[in-house]
Amino acid sequence: MALVLQLRTVSGLRGRADRIAKAAFRGLSFYTRVLENCEDEARFDETFRWPVASNIDGNEILEIQVFNYSKVFTNRLIGTFRMVLQKVVEEGQVEVTDTLIDDNNSAIQTSISIEIRYQALDGTVGAWNDKEFLETPSVHSEGDGRYPSETDSLLSGHRQGSDISPGKSNQQSTERSFRRAGKGVFSAMKLGKTRPSKDDHRKQDEPAVLEAEDLDRKAMRLGGRLEPDTISLASVTAVTTNVSNKRSKPDIKMEPSAGRPMDYQVSITIIEARQLVGLNMDPVVCVEVGEEKKYTSMKESTNCPYYNEYFVFDFHVPPDVMFDKIIKLSVIHSKNLLRSGTLVGSFKMDVGTVYTQPEHQFYHKWAILSDPEDLTAGLKGYLKCDIAVVGKGDNIKTPHKANETEEDDIEGNLLLPDGVPPERQWARFYIKIYRAEGLPRMNTSIMANVKKALIGENKDLVDPYVQVVFAGQKGKTSIQKSSYEPLWNEQIVFTEMFPPLCKRIKIQIRDSDKVNDVAIGTHFIDLRKISNEGDKGFLPTFGPAWVNMYGSTRNYTLMDEHQELNEGLGEGVSFRARLLMSLAVEILDTTNPEINSSTEVQVEQATSVADNCTGKMEEFFLFGAFLEATMIDRKIGDKPINFEVTIGNYGNQLDGMSKSVLRRKKDGGDGDEEESELLQNSSEDEGDEDGELVSVSSSQPVKPLVTDRNYFHLPYFEKKPCIYIKSWWQDQRRRLYNANIMDKIADKLEEGLNDVQEMIKTEKPHPERRLRGVLEELSSGCLRFVTLADKDQHHSSRTRLDRERLKSCMRELENMGQQATTLRSQVKKNTVKDKLKLVQNFLQKLRFLADEPQHTIPDVFIWMMSNNKRIAYARVPSKDILYSIVDEEMGKDCAKVKTIFLKPPGKRGFGPAGWTVQAKMEMYLWLGLNKQRKDFLSGLPCGFEEKKTARGQNLPSFPPISLLYTKKQVFQLRAHMYQARSLFAADSSGLSDPFARVFFISQSQCTEVLNETLCPTWDQLLVFDNVELYGEAHEMRDDPPIIVIEIYDQDTVGKADFMGRTFAKPVVKMSDEHYCPPRFPPQLEYYQIYRGNSTAGDLLAAFELLQIGPGGKSDLPPIDGPTDVDRGPILPVPLGIRPVLSKYRVEILFWGLRDLKRVNLAQVDRPRVDIECAGKGVQSALIQNYKKNPNFSTLVKWFEVDLPENELLHPPLNIRVVDCRAFGRYTLVGSHTVSSLRKFIYRPPDKKAQHWNMTGEIVVNMEPEVPIKKMETMVKLEANSDAVVKVDVTEEEKEKKKKKKKGGGGGGEEAEEEEPDESMLDWWSKYFASIETMKEQLRQQEAAAAEAEDKEEMETMEEIKLDDFPMKGSKGQAKNKEKSKAPKDDKKKKQQSAPELPEKKNKQKIDELKVFNRELETEFDNFEDWLHTFNLLRGKIGDNDDNATEEERIVGRFKGSMCVYKVPLPDDISKEAGYDPSFGMFQGIPSNDPINVLVRVYIVRATDLHPADINGKADPYIAIKLGKTDIKDKENYISKQLNPVFGKSFDIEATFPMESMLTVAIYDWDLVGTDDLIGETKIDLENRYYSKHRATCGVSQTYSIHGYNTWRDPMKPSQILSKLCKEGKVDGPHFGPGGRVKVANRVFTGPTEIEDENGQKKQTDEHLALSVLRHWEDIPRAGCKLVPEHVETRPLLNPDKPGIEQGRLEMWVDMFPMDMPAPGPAIDISPRKPKKYELRVIVWNTDEVILEDDDYFTGEKSSDIFVRGWLKGQQEDKQDTDVHYHSLTGEGNFNWRYIFPFDYLMAEEKIVISKKESMFSWDETEYKIPARLTLQVWDADHFSADDFLGAIELDLNRFPRGAKTSKQCSLEMVTNEAELPMVSIFKQKRVKGWWPFVARDENDELEVTGKVEAELHLLTAEEAEKSPAGLARNEPDPLEKPNRPDTSFIWFLNPLKSIKYLICTRYKWLIIKIVLALLLLIMIALFLYSMPGYMVKKLLGA
Repeated sequence: MALVLQLRTVSGLRGRADRIAKAAFRGLSFYTRVLENCEDEARFDETFRWPVASNIDGNEILEIQVFNYSKVFTNRLIGTFRMVLQKVVEEGQVEVTDTLIDDNNSAIQTSISIEIRYQALDGTVGAWNDKEFLETPSVHSEGDGRYPSETDSLLSGHRQGSDISPGKSNQQSTERSFRRAGKGVFSAMKLGKTRPSKDDHRKQDEPAVLEAEDLDRKAMRLGGRLEPDTISLASVTAVTTNVSNKRSKPDIKMEPSAGRPMDYQVSITIIEARQLVGLNMDPVVCVEVGEEKKYTSMKESTNCPYYNEYFVFDFHVPPDVMFDKIIKLSVIHSKNLLRSGTLVGSFKMDVGTVYTQPEHQFYHKWAILSDPEDLTAGLKGYLKCDIAVVGKGDNIKTPHKANETEEDDIEGNLLLPDGVPPERQWARFYIKIYRAEGLPRMNTSIMANVKKALIGENKDLVDPYVQVVFAGQKGKTSIQKSSYEPLWNEQIVFTEMFPPLCKRIKIQIRDSDKVNDVAIGTHFIDLRKISNEGDKGFLPTFGPAWVNMYGSTRNYTLMDEHQELNEGLGEGVSFRARLLMSLAVEILDTTNPEINSSTEVQVEQATSVADNCTGKMEEFFLFGAFLEATMIDRKIGDKPINFEVTIGNYGNQLDGMSKSVLRRKKDGGDGDEEESELLQNSSEDEGDEDGELVSVSSSQPVKPLVTDRNYFHLPYFEKKPCIYIKSWWQDQRRRLYNANIMDKIADKLEEGLNDVQEMIKTEKPHPERRLRGVLEELSSGCLRFVTLADKDQHHSSRTRLDRERLKSCMRELENMGQQATTLRSQVKKNTVKDKLKLVQNFLQKLRFLADEPQHTIPDVFIWMMSNNKRIAYARVPSKDILYSIVDEEMGKDCAKVKTIFLKPPGKRGFGPAGWTVQAKMEMYLWLGLNKQRKDFLSGLPCGFEEKKTARGQNLPSFPPISLLYTKKQVFQLRAHMYQARSLFAADSSGLSDPFARVFFISQSQCTEVLNETLCPTWDQLLVFDNVELYGEAHEMRDDPPIIVIEIYDQDTVGKADFMGRTFAKPVVKMSDEHYCPPRFPPQLEYYQIYRGNSTAGDLLAAFELLQIGPGGKSDLPPIDGPTDVDRGPILPVPLGIRPVLSKYRVEILFWGLRDLKRVNLAQVDRPRVDIECAGKGVQSALIQNYKKNPNFSTLVKWFEVDLPENELLHPPLNIRVVDCRAFGRYTLVGSHTVSSLRKFIYRPPDKKAQHWNMTGEIVVNMEPEVPIKKMETMVKLEANSDAVVKVDVTEEEKEKKKKKKKGGGGGGEEAEEEEPDESMLDWWSKYFASIETMKEQLRQQEAAAAEAEDKEEMETMEEIKLDDFPMKGSKGQAKNKEKSKAPKDDKKKKQQSAPELPEKKNKQKIDELKVFNRELETEFDNFEDWLHTFNLLRGKIGDNDDNATEEERIVGRFKGSMCVYKVPLPDDISKEAGYDPSFGMFQGIPSNDPINVLVRVYIVRATDLHPADINGKADPYIAIKLGKTDIKDKENYISKQLNPVFGKSFDIEATFPMESMLTVAIYDWDLVGTDDLIGETKIDLENRYYSKHRATCGVSQTYSIHGYNTWRDPMKPSQILSKLCKEGKVDGPHFGPGGRVKVANRVFTGPTEIEDENGQKKQTDEHLALSVLRHWEDIPRAGCKLVPEHVETRPLLNPDKPGIEQGRLEMWVDMFPMDMPAPGPAIDISPRKPKKYELRVIVWNTDEVILEDDDYFTGEKSSDIFVRGWLKGQQEDKQDTDVHYHSLTGEGNFNWRYIFPFDYLMAEEKIVISKKESMFSWDETEYKIPARLTLQVWDADHFSADDFLGAIELDLNRFPRGAKTSKQCSLEMVTNEAELPMVSIFKQKRVKGWWPFVARDENDELEVTGKVEAELHLLTAEEAEKSPAGLARNEPDPLEKPNRPDTSFIWFLNPLKSIKYLICTRYKWLIIKIVLALLLLIMIALFLYSMPGYMVKKLLGA
């Protein structure tokens, strides 16, 4: 069903121009080719075809537009033609000639002539025209009437009339079907003009990758049919783009990545808990990850314990297993050695949820605790924690740790992923398990036979049950004994919070066994895929639907080596079973009293479901043809090989379930296992429409032939074996169809994005156009999905998930389509990269949506068997080969030839074993309903005859068992192998001896071996003669088979090592075409080489396939060019293909070698560096004694070499270091490959830009990739103006003066009330202020980024970008170099405002430094501004990618640089003043003689160290190593701290270059044994020292000569400035009057006075000089950003745990040359000592304390009250008042004083305590805890434990002001702190008032249990000494005794009443019992007493 338009001519055009036309219908538009230089008539003669899924309505419109084509500007519209299709619909074919209309709808002279045909679905429209096809009717008669018309297909109406599958490129497919029938002759005129359907952007002529730089060649080559927007540049390699319709893309990556274990580290910090529910508890937190548990310490009697403890869990497991592990945090109360304690509440989340968070972490978030045992209870408290999950190579950016002063907003910082509501509810998850089928045997048949012999019964050999694991809980169904088709009908109910923070449910069928249960198959359900959280979303729902399970092969062995596959690890290699199940979720109403409040897993019976609920059983037909089987591994080459194809259990030779369950039951064939085994290949004879169709599922065994020494091939030449299988499945194709449509949109999008990235990478013009095209395609694809999916008929068997998913997919895609359209309009040249990122998100979303959770048809497995052993397999998803009438819904590989690489199963495929190909298959597959079968051969290459079995001989639709090709074409393949780069190091020397092996069909050839290189230039042409391809000639042209290129490393012994593989498609020339541009000669292209899943270099090559015509080889283009005399018979790549070369000079700067390791145990003594590039090279001078001086004596050398003009083709440059030994021997030390010379290419600046450069010369710019444009721009803006850059420092000065009058100020607010004195400020004030600024900036940057997004929608930014001169605006801008250049005045404003920023925030200005939250190197481009460091590598790259890091292979470093330029160089450079020819381009380089330097290392603090001791802590100390100096600061270790503050500086004298690598390590101190390394960081001091950024000593913000901010550098700013000016040949500095200084043509202003310690003012130029230094990057030419005064944060790494951060270190380094004046003393950064304070608390009275006791004597309610208080966390300083006995009103009088001395850190608001952690601890540990005073009220009991009544906790920094009277004191003071005025004892010093005591009642509600009147008085230690006070009521300063009423002795006053009460009421029964007992005792005693006497009497008979 299609609409076909033939656009013939457009005539009456005016003028001469290039014309192009565009035809659009239903939103899908096609372009014609460009007709160049046509005058009045444009003959297009092109045919376009729109496949149509629904009948065309008579008033739809077809639109054709004609344009004048322009390469540069947009095309100009000439006119438009619109036609309503009514007549077309009626008549079926219309020819029209009509005039066009212009924009104003008026007709113009130009006319157009077209023909339109329409073939409707139901055949109602006229038949096809006879002149198109000859003798049509006979074909139809053959094809019609045999098949039932397809009523249940998706499309309305019937299909008749055409034997062509609609939706294919029309003429090709018709042509195909007629050829096969042998009847029709195709009209020759249109041959080769076919327009393939829109999926293939690539036209036939276009070679795979467009290398042409200019668009005209592009347009020409495309035949101009597409606007440049839609051209596809083949992604990764030419192959992956699908050129025509018959082949699908092969997948390049080979190795399964799933299932391979990796390193993970989960780090959890438990900070504190709040609002825990319970009375007087001792909470402990248990942290559980997976199976591992760790506990915090116990905190006594508190509801808000503070822990700050850090835990680390290390794992080495596959990612899937890791992400399913559950992190469980639970708070347990009163746990001790004997009892496990009671659970207060817990919180669960899976590791995957944490990993998907930004930065893989939650930082400072509050987890909500709930009690799983009691659903009705509310929340049980909050736990504040950090959780981070680090995989290998992730580095976690911790938010910078500063003092968190802001009040904790719990509700705003909950530990939940975005979008999860804070109020989570309980929900029930019902997982219903109905039945399973197709289970494998899990027992050997021997056992079964024994059983049968003994008992005479034959059972199924498996006892299955289902186990479901979710959120750390397991549920199991019952066990169904001996059943391959068990029926359960049970449901498993989980109770979990909703939405759950665990993403996957694991469902496993297991076999119950007496010894151990094993998994049969596993399936995971991802909750994100079966629910949708949006406002129109739906709760998780699933099924009832079948899930397919895959795992190890089905033949049972006792020890299954692939058992892990059944556990769900790795890709299953065979079908195991399928399970019918469903899932539903119900949110619980916890208020309902009937609800069962336990969360235990329950198993209940469930009602069974109807058979047809999962869809109607349909018969499916799978057909496959093996067109080629090559590259068969030689290990298996000697035995016959056959292939088996299975789908589910159909086709499986083992179980022989050749019939579906239903069929077997119908036929009564549910017989014994043995019987069905026999029936395997002769399944029951059933009458089918097809005659008797017996499934043939495996090919005949064939012995392979030798290809070469590594591989074999099977002789599938003209005869291609086929297989076909019938199977029965529920018909749920719709699900797969929708997934296919989305997949296709996604594939197209991915290909387009790859193109855009490729264009950006190779700097092709107009990537933005391509991106626009991609977006246009995306939006039309999305609309197409919406229309197609909407047609869905309402099946009875659609589940709720189907309906909801369809709705949400349609919403998402509609939305995506609109977004794509808006994005398209925003894509501009300079926004391409940002927009590209956004579009990447679309791609991920599409892939996510396309993944269908409810399975239908199982995947198809293709197994290669050798001698009945299973060797290798491939798994093809059934949706990829599923047939549909609608093109978009068809699987992407259905009816196409697909290249499939077989891989070994399971673990065998990990590592190198999985990289070698087991076999390469060319395979054709088709899967569809049996009744749609007639098209199943349509996609095969034409020209074959079908061979059928005897039965099906004359039944046309009977599938063939083999195809016999009668047509064959002969070709010659020419492989132009030019070079490879960045290959893999396969030898221990770190190099390889690479050669390439090229495979095509069953031939292979090798290039020569090039020794010892990673970048071989083979320059070799390989010719494959007599390549025979089967099929039609024209198909070969569009669809040549792919070429496989493998790179090997030649070893002298043993076989060659595999180094990587890539694919290519050749450019094909048929014998009747000319060998001429644009297609020939082909261009060299880069192909990415893969080794496993990782990339392993690139291959530069070209491939052409030339048909050998009737005239033989003489017609082929000659292979010209000499055979190389030196290389023997090797043909070089011919001239038209090899790159054009020109002469370049390469200058090398040799500086020195560093850190060379031993070679074969011998030390390197006399090294030399050899540089080689494209066969030419140069050697450095020999270093005579490496130990004494590792620098080179000759600095600059050069050589000349021929390099390609095209920079992308430049060969790499090799650096090799050899050690010269005696007798002329030398050994390789290591090598480095500079893969791209681009950043070293010197581009002379423009002549126009020279006019600021009167004298002085241009220093070679060694910065990477500096396009000159930036420099010009800089000049145009500012060259002539003497721009005044005004920096206002005056404000600061004024501020300072004001401060002096006030007496200075301190850090933050606290300082205001303290001794107001500048001396209060220390380095730490500066540090903390800087951290605040840094955080503020990060916040601003985020806000600004968001703002910029909105702005950018409105306007396009200016296009100028100045990468090299970032402006100095607010500090943040140094980072984003991409800021566009602001106009002058704007810039001034920015600079003025910069110093004011912090001023607004802190009331007074503290000088700040810059805190970098990463290494200084990353901020300053590794300090490689002119001196580069190249790592020298040696040794193999490890085989399993996981543990081989580059670090282990580094054997040293070469320092130097290079400069590449075309010769001759322009004169003006060499003519410049001071030009020294021996230095070439490296002018003005310092000498590299040894130099002595004083290195001063400041270590501030470390954060988040990895714990090194069992107790989860570490005892860190610093170790510093530089050359021979080794400092271990062992005695100053910090006990049990993971965030130690060191605050130390170390001075080291060093000599560069011998000692230039500084290592700072943190070790863990151990009492016994050696100390462990926690982590270390290395700093290359030499690069810093010589860098132009001047990293020796950071430039501070202001210049002062005393105080905390003293200038550290021995050189004053003015000296530094004049030195910089002299070195950079900049005119200046000229200091002028009035605070002006001129440097070059910039003028800076600033203050000119400075104060010394005594307040005297002096004149100075230093401030001015400093302002220039701080804006040095604005100075033209010589300027660059200078390193500011800073603290850098460096990650600590441990070589044992590569890639995982072990903590971070904050530090900085200053360096001072020893030949200069000595610097001053080091700054004191020792940690602030805590200040000693004393807190005196007087408890005056209590009131309204609840009465707990009944009086013994009088029965009245009373309490014996006392108050307990403490300040430090563990109650170690607790103090109690005396007891106020027998209070009847709850009033108590105490007048009691507590005294709490404590050490307090003002800056961090923490109390510091030192104590031994346990009795076994060696030393005291320092803890920092918040300053919180706890007061509790208790009821004293004499004999039993005292009763806790209530408590209040006051945070001394902010607590509510006490109430004036007891009446005003209420619960509000605790519950709603936010609105009350808060006070800080550190400011108030003395506070008195009433505070409430609170506790929780039975219902967890807070209630007031008493009130206390107290007075708090804070004194410093000195004040306390001056005015001492006594404890309790003692001297000195005693308190008076309280006046207590004598209620305590009331019973003395009224004795009778008391006695009566005691005897009569209270103890009546007790007294009676005691009296009776006494009587009894007396009787017994008397009896015992008198008994012996009586006995004697009796005996003696007295």
